[in-house]
Amino acid sequence: MKTRIGFIGLGHMGINMAKNLINSGYHLQVYNRTLSKIDELGADNVTKCLSPAEAAADVPFLITMVSDDEVLRESAVGDGGILKTLQPNAVHISMSTISPQTSEDLARLHEQAGSRYLAAPVFGRPEAAGARKLWICVSGDEKTKTDARPILDLLGQAVIDFGSSAGGANVVKIAGNFMIMASMEMMAEAFTLAEKNGLNRTQVSEFFGSTLFNAPIFQNYGKLIAGKQYEPVGFKSKLGYKDARLAFKLSQTSEMPMPIANAVHGRLLTAVAKGWGESDWVEGIARGVSEDAGL
Repeated sequence: MKTRIGFIGLGHMGINMAKNLINSGYHLQVYNRTLSKIDELGADNVTKCLSPAEAAADVPFLITMVSDDEVLRESAVGDGGILKTLQPNAVHISMSTISPQTSEDLARLHEQAGSRYLAAPVFGRPEAAGARKLWICVSGDEKTKTDARPILDLLGQAVIDFGSSAGGANVVKIAGNFMIMASMEMMAEAFTLAEKNGLNRTQVSEFFGSTLFNAPIFQNYGKLIAGKQYEPVGFKSKLGYKDARLAFKLSQTSEMPMPIANAVHGRLLTAVAKGWGESDWVEGIARGVSEDAGL
């Protein structure tokens, strides 16, 4: 019988991750708030569950890839939550972008319940998830990291350890997403400045991406921003705004001034207020800069 894994959350990222696990021979017990989304995985090696608790029952590992802290907390401790059914010593692998405090709280609750918690947030867009090219950051108990490693290796190109504190990997994820947002804002402003002065913004993007800023973020996001390519949606502006809020809150609790974080927070808040919340965050940032410039 194939090993069963619980899986919760079939957004743009989660569905590709779930498919990779199925293709690797695992049977998934899947819960998603929109149950019909589970049908996209096919019927083979999938059990459709009606609650998080059902997805977590009698499995050694459970993966969550949900939208935010509130949804994760509800999935864990709400009515029909996973802590009601996770077997002793089972591992909850939390791969969402959430606050470090939520990870610390959940790690404590899992310990009290006799199960285990591992923070494992990821970097990469949906296409990277589909190609098993995610960068996975982990933090938590050493044995738990070792036990979860075979599963994580099926989902990403590298697993990077950020220590024993449950929230450590989440701090890295928030810091990284802040750097991505800040880079996107910078590129959008630079390319729009070039456009306002009669230059081809794509040519400018290609120049910088192959010389001074020869790195995937500037090459991949640079191409999308320069070409005003906003579809398909890989990461929604409303989720980018959520991550900006996490960065802003963490800066406040850490007494760490982050003026650039304030700027991208305002940019994405504006995008959501304009009704672009469901659009890609490339549009939320780049279109906002273009409109500010009268383009």
